[in-house]
Amino acid sequence: MRPASYSDEASNLDASMAGASENGVTAQYGPTQASIGRQDFANKNIFPQEPLLNNNGTSEHDIEHGHREDDTEEEQKEKPQRLSMLPRPSSMARRTAFIDEDEALPTPPPPAKAGPVSWKDLPNKKQLAILTMARLSEPLTQTSLQAYMFYQLKSFNPNLSDSTISSQAGILQGSFTAAQFVTAILWGRMADNERVGRKRVLLIGLFGTCISCIGFGFSTSFWQAAVFRIAGGALNGNVGVMRTMISEIIKEKRFQSRAFLLLPMCFNIGVIIGPILGGLLSDPVESYPKVFGVDSMFGGKEGVWWLKHWPYALPNLTSAFFLLISAMGVIFGLEETLESIRDRPDFGLHLGRSIASIFHSTRHEYTAVNTRDTLDSLANSSWPDSYELESRMPKTSTPPPKPKFRRLPFSRIWTTNVLCTLLCHGILAMHVGTFNNLWFIYLSTPRFDPEHPQPPRHTHQTLPFGFTGGLGMPPRSVGFAMAVLGVIGISLQLFVYPRVNERLGTVRSFRYSLCLFPIAYFLVPYLSVIPSSKPPPTQASGVLVWLALSGVLCIQVIARTFALPAAIILINNCSPHPSVLGTIHGISQSVSSFSRTIGPVVGGWGFGKGLQIGMVGTVWWILVALACLGWCASSLVREGSGHEIFLEGEKEEEEEGKEIQNGDENREEEDSSAGEQARIYRKLH
Repeated sequence: MRPASYSDEASNLDASMAGASENGVTAQYGPTQASIGRQDFANKNIFPQEPLLNNNGTSEHDIEHGHREDDTEEEQKEKPQRLSMLPRPSSMARRTAFIDEDEALPTPPPPAKAGPVSWKDLPNKKQLAILTMARLSEPLTQTSLQAYMFYQLKSFNPNLSDSTISSQAGILQGSFTAAQFVTAILWGRMADNERVGRKRVLLIGLFGTCISCIGFGFSTSFWQAAVFRIAGGALNGNVGVMRTMISEIIKEKRFQSRAFLLLPMCFNIGVIIGPILGGLLSDPVESYPKVFGVDSMFGGKEGVWWLKHWPYALPNLTSAFFLLISAMGVIFGLEETLESIRDRPDFGLHLGRSIASIFHSTRHEYTAVNTRDTLDSLANSSWPDSYELESRMPKTSTPPPKPKFRRLPFSRIWTTNVLCTLLCHGILAMHVGTFNNLWFIYLSTPRFDPEHPQPPRHTHQTLPFGFTGGLGMPPRSVGFAMAVLGVIGISLQLFVYPRVNERLGTVRSFRYSLCLFPIAYFLVPYLSVIPSSKPPPTQASGVLVWLALSGVLCIQVIARTFALPAAIILINNCSPHPSVLGTIHGISQSVSSFSRTIGPVVGGWGFGKGLQIGMVGTVWWILVALACLGWCASSLVREGSGHEIFLEGEKEEEEEGKEIQNGDENREEEDSSAGEQARIYRKLH
């Protein structure tokens, strides 16, 4: 039961509120009115100047606060003044102490824990979409080449042997990455430079790759093609820059597993679309004679002249068009992420927003308001109290002081964790890059034919190691086989990787995935001895062939799906200081480019040697040993914080920022507590 003093005081309060409600106004004192009656609203008598009085001339506010007629002015001034009938939070706490157990206030539930991150939870989706589009255009170009590179090199000199063509394909692939190795650190340093920035480096890479594609498509010799591949690699440092920009757009670690997954996902999408596009558009005069050939729809009497002279120009022009569209998206929509120049005027971004405003202009239309319904709703509504109104107002937090920009010297970048992470990343890039280069060569290599054996002394196949030959697939089938790899990869990245990575963590998922690469590499050459529904020299086909091919690819893609995003996150977080983040990603791209230069060149040479000695699996089994070495090196890697070295004055700035943030959080908690107590009080009365 409540004490009598509390009941009497509550009765007086209820009586005063009932008396005030007859005139439609709840008494308030001060500049704010909490509730307005319908009649006063209609008569525009909204702000009464005098408080409501009792029959004896004493205001209800005086009764509530203990003021009496016989109190002197000095005594009344000494008493604390209240601006509202609603008790203060401290008074509320005292009154709720008299409530019985059956009337106890409910305990507010604990704050809900953050659930698993989904794709829709990612912040800055527009910026991520532009980066994704820019990244997608590059693997689209690279994988498109792989569908027809073997046949384009064959068209330069039809008299060359298959082993020589394999070596040339490895050189072309390695020339691009060799040029990247030389310039990647330079692009990373320029991306960290205030006079250049991330966005400009990204644009240089896109336009450079676009020019390289056009030149490669119109090449007529191996050395011309190599020059344009070198130029494209030298101008392209985009992978490291994109990783840096994603880490600056997505700062919370709980979003990183999905945000950094976007770049490998783009690769898999490119693997799906690129080879199919390259296979369909390569040598269109021979592939579609009724459309582009002699006496055709577009060819006329002699066929399309430029397509006959440059049969592989059309897929390269298509890739250049995609790169150009991506560059336009970056110019007009992507924001600079380098902290020191983020507020610098950007003409392209301003122009893009102006163009967007033309197509998204909104018309403001006004409709008549039903006065009767509005007044009824105002009269019948329960207005929130002053504390609740205050809790709904936007909070203005004190902005933390802008930290002074400091740069870590280049000589201090090389911490133990950085070196171990780069070592493991380099080994991973070497065997994955070698696999990607050898895979399409292996698919295009002619099958073993007992009637025309190559080499001539190798007259029959013997297991477990003495067999040779590829699968003899044409560009269309190569494109489809490469697309199978991409479909498996994109499915795993969308539905499997985020959940497994969240459960295992970045380092463990990275180490476990590395165990699968040796299994896949060991099984690849045995596809040559799978029974085919068609005899050689036709391409290998049949249910068993495609099932075995899909199974081997599934193992390799599962490993790659978990290893590559985890490697990107580990590279990003091993950075010893935020000022060298772009440099770290540039170094990692340089290491990756060096590995992907050595791997394909040596791998292409080794594949050709394996064909000469009648043992096609030689290079694949060397990859098994390399992948095992990478798995052992992963035990040295740990996940860093991204800021392990603090320069002079940074500790003090960080502590000052934390104090300001904690003060803002405490004020928000106090305001929330006051509003909750006010709502409870209103329910009780």
